[in-house]
Amino acid sequence: MTRRVPLRPAVSALPAYVPGARVPVGAAAFKLSSNENPYPPLASVQAAIIDAASDVNRYPDMFATELTEALAQHLTADLSPQALEDHGAVSAEQVVVGNGSVAVLAHILEAVVDAGDEVVYPWRSFEAYPIVVSVAGGTGVPVPLAAHGRLDLQAMAAAVTDRTRVVLVCTPNNPTGAALTQTELLDFLRTVPTDVLVVVDEAYLEFVRSDDPVDGTAALAAHPNVVVLRTFSKAYGLAGLRVGYAVARPRLATGIRSASTPFGVSHLAQRAALASLEAKDELLARVDTIVTERARLADGLRDQGWDLPESQANFIWMELGQRTAERAAEAAAAGVIVRPFVGEGIRVSVGEHEATDIFLRVAAGWR
Repeated sequence: MTRRVPLRPAVSALPAYVPGARVPVGAAAFKLSSNENPYPPLASVQAAIIDAASDVNRYPDMFATELTEALAQHLTADLSPQALEDHGAVSAEQVVVGNGSVAVLAHILEAVVDAGDEVVYPWRSFEAYPIVVSVAGGTGVPVPLAAHGRLDLQAMAAAVTDRTRVVLVCTPNNPTGAALTQTELLDFLRTVPTDVLVVVDEAYLEFVRSDDPVDGTAALAAHPNVVVLRTFSKAYGLAGLRVGYAVARPRLATGIRSASTPFGVSHLAQRAALASLEAKDELLARVDTIVTERARLADGLRDQGWDLPESQANFIWMELGQRTAERAAEAAAAGVIVRPFVGEGIRVSVGEHEATDIFLRVAAGWR
């Protein structure tokens, strides 16, 4: 009798990660399903990628030395004078890069989570969370969101037990777009035991326009159990090259680095990320344009009567309940592909001006 190789029960039970739908070849449609930056790479970034292509027969720098040093310099420059005086500069040894922020998060969990350890996270939130927690051998503890798609920090703090090893804080939250304030985050951190790791996932921080925005690096300076998670995929427009990074205290960073996939960030990706940092001001000007378009999309929907969470990301969230799949299909037929969360709602990325016009016409018909 032939017997099949068994999979780990945790793997067999994994929920499927559902990527944003792609535009079919030859179709005339706007892709608003994956929170991508609608702009192509800058000419200077494209030139860096082309130059790096001649070296792809060689392994990349395993530790992305130039990139981690450049990130440390940029992170230090962003610190307030008081934080810099109190805690000093961010060093390169505190920065760990990986194949996108999802891979970096997986390495973080691999470094600190043992079988059965609990990981607290908000829900609904980034759908990779339950997957990476299970693969690491941990037990996920999802905590329902509060009103308006906001993280319920009080409930998350109450969910922490003696078995908790990690708490994931997604701000702005994907897919609802709601963001915490720095005051809220610091108050929360004071309630979490210092031996529990708090991962502040700031994939969309560049899009935040609030009076008291979260500053994960400053939170890390004051709380050694914080790890900051960021990415080049969104604001920097390098989703196709996969560059994410974590910032942590040196001891934790060393552990995360030890768990990382060797040569996890390609040479092309490293050079593109370095070129993007050099062109940071130009790229952030594009972010300003996306934020302006976000306001136009959200204001247009509210004028139609939709009740939306206050998004601080490059997408908006619409609760549609049981009509979600139907509405997403109608949007696709009209030329805009959105991301449905069946039975709950749709997430609409902020894209081109014309894409906003089309979606607003479609949504008006749903009223």
